[in-house]
Amino acid sequence: MGFFLETVLGGLMAGMLYSLVALGFVLIFKASGVFNFAQGAMVLFAALAMARFAEWFPQYTGIQSVLLANLVAFAGAGVVMFLAAWIIERLVLRHLVNQEAATLLMATLGIAYFLEGLGQGMFGNSIYKIDIGMPKEPIMAFESMFEGGILINKEDLYAALIAAVLVAALSLFFQKTSTGRALRAVADDHQAAQSIGIPLNRIWVIVWCVAGVVALVAGMIWGSKLGVQFSLTTVALRALPVVILGGLTSVPGAIVGGLIIGVGEKLSEVYLGHYVGGGIEIWFAYVLALGFLLIRPQGLFGEKIIDRV
Repeated sequence: MGFFLETVLGGLMAGMLYSLVALGFVLIFKASGVFNFAQGAMVLFAALAMARFAEWFPQYTGIQSVLLANLVAFAGAGVVMFLAAWIIERLVLRHLVNQEAATLLMATLGIAYFLEGLGQGMFGNSIYKIDIGMPKEPIMAFESMFEGGILINKEDLYAALIAAVLVAALSLFFQKTSTGRALRAVADDHQAAQSIGIPLNRIWVIVWCVAGVVALVAGMIWGSKLGVQFSLTTVALRALPVVILGGLTSVPGAIVGGLIIGVGEKLSEVYLGHYVGGGIEIWFAYVLALGFLLIRPQGLFGEKIIDRV
């Protein structure tokens, strides 16, 4: 029982990180109705900015405080993501209002390649480290309840808590604020939202800024775990099954989908991996997502689309 709970707990912590990345997809889709293929590039760009700012700050100021360097780097990377969101809206999205979804999709692909190239040009293409002070040594918990206790990775636990706090804050933002309600109105119908005075351009800037902050936190956490390298763009691919499972329009769906995927990956690898030669954790989520596409294409919490002719 202890080993089973240890596996489930590890899956829940991994699932929260998947949910964090998936939120970026959901936010953009809710505001523009298009799947944002630039989300992985945004995670990489934000992580590169934070890693390099944390490295440059002590060099140019002489202040060696790691905490202060990380705070300045996080703030600087946040400003960079805000500027990126503003430029994207001014130069790209503003000219594509009420265009076909395919046009917006191609625009996000162009943004993805642009951010990858810009990140490499501004910050370099080496592997960088982000050290935000999360302890990496594991701990044993519940030793009095289960024989041998439950092994918990403290870094994964801290990362999951950070992700959970951000996810909860975004959920409240969407449900309780006037801006959040405006975002939901824009997601339902661009033209109707404009007709009642909701400024579509400002809403898109806000949502891209929020998605940039989400990408920054995701890049910070994944960069701390894996190092900041260009393979970070593939982290977004791990979130694709999450948004398919939870629904492209649902913030709670991103949370639940991430938890299901995280737990499912761990349990399948532990209990089914030896039947298929291992590696099931890599493809389990995609097979599950394929099954959902066949049975319930809108996901668990997504809105069912009915076209009347």
